[in-house]
Amino acid sequence: MKKFNDIKDQNDKNMPLTMRNYILIAIGLVAIVIGFALMAGGTKATPEEFSYDIFSWRRITLAPIVVVAGFAFEIFAIMKRFDK
Repeated sequence: MKKFNDIKDQNDKNMPLTMRNYILIAIGLVAIVIGFALMAGGTKATPEEFSYDIFSWRRITLAPIVVVAGFAFEIFAIMKRFDK
C-alpha cells in the first residue's frame, strides 16, 4: 500500500480538491459513522421496562465527541491545500 505522501494526484492543478482531500474526507465520514454507531442501542424487549443504558458514558460523552471530531476533520479535509 502506498504511503499517503506518495499518492500522485492526477487531477488538474486548478481543481479545488485533490485525491488526498477525498481520502481525508472519507476518513472523516468513517469517524462520523462510528460516532453514530456508538450512540445506537439501549432498548429493551418490552416498552414497559425503562433502560438506564441510554445514560451510559459511551452514549452521552464519547459518541458526541467522536461525531464532532469527525465533522471538524471534514472541515480540515476540505480546507487543506496540498501544494507541490
